[in-house]
Amino acid sequence: MSLPFAVSISCLAAAQAAAVPLPAAPHIPFLERFRSGWWALIPLGSIVAVIFGIEAASQSAHALTYLALIAVPPLAAVALAGAARGGRPVYAVAVLPLFALAWANRHGLIGEACGIALSLLACVTLGVLLAQVAPLSWLKVGIVLMAIGDTILVISQQLQAPNNLLNVAAPGLGLPQLQRAEFGSAIMGFGDLFIAAVFGAVLAAEGRRQAGPARLTLLLALAFNLLFFVTDLLPATVPVALALIATELTRARTPAHPSVRRDRARWWPSREQASRIGRSPSSAPPARAPTRAP
Repeated sequence: MSLPFAVSISCLAAAQAAAVPLPAAPHIPFLERFRSGWWALIPLGSIVAVIFGIEAASQSAHALTYLALIAVPPLAAVALAGAARGGRPVYAVAVLPLFALAWANRHGLIGEACGIALSLLACVTLGVLLAQVAPLSWLKVGIVLMAIGDTILVISQQLQAPNNLLNVAAPGLGLPQLQRAEFGSAIMGFGDLFIAAVFGAVLAAEGRRQAGPARLTLLLALAFNLLFFVTDLLPATVPVALALIATELTRARTPAHPSVRRDRARWWPSREQASRIGRSPSSAPPARAPTRAP
């Protein structure tokens, strides 16, 4: 039996909000060489490119469903291995039963929940990687731009047809559709989970608390969903952008976690920044020998 729409969409809103506190803040030196402001355009570019690509060629939807099928499980495994908070390499094997249940119970609530978990974890990995290579201040702008672009596409009714094609596209053999999140009678796009994970990854990289913004995201999403009484399609990226803006407005009152380096928000670390963070014992100036008065 399918769940009522109000319950279904509320569960999806909770899943979206859960993407905010999940990202960790690993330091991956290898990615430092790829830092560029252009990465901040990925949130906006992902939705625009996907929608117009599907509109131009309906076969793009089928290609995307297979891309999600191939990419989501490994990305989810990376999240469980360490990209998500509390992750351990041994936890990565949990992807196997999640995928098996998502496949075996594809049209049941358990299977749908497992599919959402896989997509959510994959988005966490993508968000963490993006926060490693993009300037965080620019990435915040990218989140807002994605919500604005999403809203424009919905209002101009350019999103409905491509979105429907993407939602119904399915791989063969009854394999799970991991390119969107479906639960009960409601559907949320992969990008809606992705933008929340990017928001959480930015907070983690800045050493800021994620639980409060996650609760705010959930409250805003539940309130925003009341608009479903007058329409059947909403840009679910908007509550995340609003939560980001509200969090930034109260930033001065939000203390940073002392164990996370703030200089990662800059484009390129410098020697001056490193010296402010701390010195190794070998680089410390030698202690002066005590003198004795004659």
